[in-house]
Amino acid sequence: MTGDLWTAPGEAARGLSTLTEDERYQYFDQLQSRMAGVWEAMRLNHDDESVVVVPSLTLDRTESAGTGTMMQAYEERFLFLLILLREPRLRMIYVTSVPIAPEIIEYYLALLPGVIPSHARARLSLIAVNDATPISLSEKLLARPRLLQRLADLIPNPMRSHLIPYNTTELERDVAISLGIPMYAADPRLAPLGSKSGCRRMFAEIGVPHPLGAENLRTLDDIADALLAMRAERPTMDSAIVKLNEGVSGEGNAVVRLKGLPAPGSAGERDEVLERLRAMELESQKMPFETYVAKFAENGGIVEERIVGTELQSPSVQLRVVPGGAVEMLSTHDQLLGGASGQSYLGCIFPAAPEYARIISEHAATIGRRLASEGALGRFAIDFVVVKDELGGWTPYAIELNLRKGGTTHPFLTLQYLTDGRYDPRTALFLTSTGQEKHLVATDHLESELLKGLMPADLFDIVARHGLHFDQARQVGVVFHMISCLTEKGRLGMTAVGDTPAEADRRYRDASRIVLAEAEQAFVERPLPI
Repeated sequence: MTGDLWTAPGEAARGLSTLTEDERYQYFDQLQSRMAGVWEAMRLNHDDESVVVVPSLTLDRTESAGTGTMMQAYEERFLFLLILLREPRLRMIYVTSVPIAPEIIEYYLALLPGVIPSHARARLSLIAVNDATPISLSEKLLARPRLLQRLADLIPNPMRSHLIPYNTTELERDVAISLGIPMYAADPRLAPLGSKSGCRRMFAEIGVPHPLGAENLRTLDDIADALLAMRAERPTMDSAIVKLNEGVSGEGNAVVRLKGLPAPGSAGERDEVLERLRAMELESQKMPFETYVAKFAENGGIVEERIVGTELQSPSVQLRVVPGGAVEMLSTHDQLLGGASGQSYLGCIFPAAPEYARIISEHAATIGRRLASEGALGRFAIDFVVVKDELGGWTPYAIELNLRKGGTTHPFLTLQYLTDGRYDPRTALFLTSTGQEKHLVATDHLESELLKGLMPADLFDIVARHGLHFDQARQVGVVFHMISCLTEKGRLGMTAVGDTPAEADRRYRDASRIVLAEAEQAFVERPLPI
């Protein structure tokens, strides 16, 4: 390979397999060097501006995206990006595993403020791989060079286009190379920083408070040795959390109960700790213990003290690094957690409570500056645990870095794009362009067997009859997502927006109640055939 870029977009797709990893990264680096120019030209109403959305979940998900239907639903979760088509000349290419139902596309286009939906639809190219297997979308694309060439041919000007993925691995890098456009996301070579071990090490290096623990572990013996050292330092610790390096949404976590063990340093302490490890409570109810241990051996992980207190919250902070290296504070959220031990992500409240939002934002900014110095690009989020002390103050602990988009990304961006508002880190408030305060409550997914009785058209009928739709005039209401898995999985995502925290919560609860009640009533009212 020479130092020059391929002259034709998509040409790389045919020659990708002949390149070494070093050559691929050489080409990728050249593409990424164009991102600053693409960024500066954005929203200048150029005729040939475009974005390519490939919402591929290239993750080690233990169960959430374990079927083709769920993969499709997560791919569609980022349809809020269609709101970008409010820019009158922007073109968008949106790729999914299987075709998206037309009524779902119409639903999102109807949300666009001040735009004729048919005009936006003419600038939208929907591309389906027609492959419902539960593997990542990027892998499906790379197995089809001709389809990649079709995508490249849809890009009006590669110098004014970029790729938007969900997360980044070498697969997403190769998609960018194949299309001949830069990628607005973190370099895959930075992935170790986003692992549980990598972020703990970084937190320690830059002085961000984090739980007592140990990283780069592989075996139960490693975890046991770490727990012995932790108990020696903190004898009162009564539980710990074991985490897979690449676990997502808490599914790679497990709780180890330590209460009642022999005193630190006692004879038999290590054997007792190993017994507790064999009985640890896995957050994923569907993962056998042997599988968990095997994953731990393969990819490694950490163990850390489980932070406890009379009042405990789990907020997060979203930031981004833009081309040029500037770090921007985007939002804070209070995460809604549940599952077997309260570690699975269920949804979020935005903004986070002001009592601790500014504290965690300061630590997040320190992490952001470090990531920028490492060459990071795009959105990322830091999860915290905060505990209240006797004097009413809050002590923060950074526990995780998600070097990708996450569960809080689409609710916040939906609100931002619909209202043209901004989050102010100084006040911990979100204000629209007219100065109106806004709040949201979002669920990752509402789930019920009753919902399987609804088709997307039924949902939209319920939304219309009960006035649940997002009101453009008042900028309040509910936006739905993950609609495609409604019938098969009984799942539905929601983002409820209000002028106050109470209104957002009420709209969320009302929408949940109404949709479930309507789904149940459909079974009651269905007449028997004569």
